[in-house]
Amino acid sequence: MDGNEIKEFFEEYGYYHAKQVFDVTRLKELSKDYDAIVQQLLQSGDDLNARWDNPETMKKLASEGSVILHTNNVQQYSANWMRALFDPKFLFYAKALLGEHVILHHTKLFQKPPAVGAPFPMHQDWSYFPTVKDSMLAGILHITEATDEMGCLRVYPGSHRLGRGENTNGQVPSELLKDYPIEDATVIEAAPGDIVFFHYFTLHGSMPNVSDKTRKTVLIQLYAGNDRTEPGIDHPDEKLVLSGWNYHASRANTAD
Repeated sequence: MDGNEIKEFFEEYGYYHAKQVFDVTRLKELSKDYDAIVQQLLQSGDDLNARWDNPETMKKLASEGSVILHTNNVQQYSANWMRALFDPKFLFYAKALLGEHVILHHTKLFQKPPAVGAPFPMHQDWSYFPTVKDSMLAGILHITEATDEMGCLRVYPGSHRLGRGENTNGQVPSELLKDYPIEDATVIEAAPGDIVFFHYFTLHGSMPNVSDKTRKTVLIQLYAGNDRTEPGIDHPDEKLVLSGWNYHASRANTAD
């Protein structure tokens, strides 16, 4: 697909599956650094488990001992990961979806261990880091394959048209989310090097990893250069310009 076709698909369905964005050689570098980040974190003694603590939802999907390892901003650990964010093929898709001006909000490492990898209940992301023009989207870069058995991404195509749903962050009971059970969502299996982009209104989640393989991903959160996060949000915002220009950068907000 060309850039216009990619954007049209995304606007219609709220997601886009870009295949083989990173080749085997590049993935080996990124995977090596990914594993080094995890080892450094494990040695730090920090609490790395990002398993959600909503008992009403989680008890239906996974055992109490389920785990998902997590940290923000892999590019602060590794030059290879910083360079990956400026990869021309990655930016081709980012610019097709956002236009010439692309800002990195943050990245997130997620590692779902075998057998006990925790799920993410169905949810929207917008309430965590709302932007004024709602341009925010994510791209999940797959370091390993992600099958249904491994707890790959699930989405409801077209659900981005719901807009800002109330209580849709997956942490509290939601009347809206009752109409979108995770079991009925579209399963998006992916290969190493694939990136699945989705809008932050798109309902998405994932089931537990019940396989004997580790699922490794890095989520890359992006917004348009003419957009900005709303005031009072305490989530990390790197404001790193990956392409073009940040039209809302100022002396005050670049010092955050």
